[in-house]
Amino acid sequence: MIRALLILMLAVIGGIVVVILAGIFIYNKLVRLKNTVKSSWSDIDTHLKKRYDLVPNLVETVKGYAAHEKGVFEKVTEMRSMAMQASNPGEKAKAENMMKDALKSLFAVAEAYPDLKANANFIQLQSQLKEIEDTIEYARRYYNAVVRDYNTLIESFPSNIIAGQFRFEQSEFFELEMPEIERKAVKVSF
Repeated sequence: MIRALLILMLAVIGGIVVVILAGIFIYNKLVRLKNTVKSSWSDIDTHLKKRYDLVPNLVETVKGYAAHEKGVFEKVTEMRSMAMQASNPGEKAKAENMMKDALKSLFAVAEAYPDLKANANFIQLQSQLKEIEDTIEYARRYYNAVVRDYNTLIESFPSNIIAGQFRFEQSEFFELEMPEIERKAVKVSF
């Protein structure tokens, strides 16, 4: 009888230890993912700042060739300021969409000036911008993957209990809006 009671107590204590260890493991995983989300957002922010620093040089280069396109330059500058002031992923994504449209307008102006398109400084700035855009896209995909994993862990049982107890909140994805035209399938005909 005492032996059975002792075995039962050991089983209960063992079960409690397993539950506590599982809770510690889940908590640590939540903390690790939360910090990875912050770190990956910081990476995106760093790349965006590089682009923001490149835009004034690009504008100045185009200005030299197309001085009468003042509205385009003002729009790019305004969108750059808005994008730099945005703080969370949602605001940043909205500002980035407007910035992207403004840059398209700037490059459309550049298309009208063959001398500008051949200018070594413009070509270098355009190349740097493309490189930064590619890096931002990679960083955005990584950030969104980490956010997906973090949010899934927060919503999954039994980690949702620990997440709720320690007030872990879901993170926001960094999603750029795509115009309807970009969402449609491309028709190819020969």
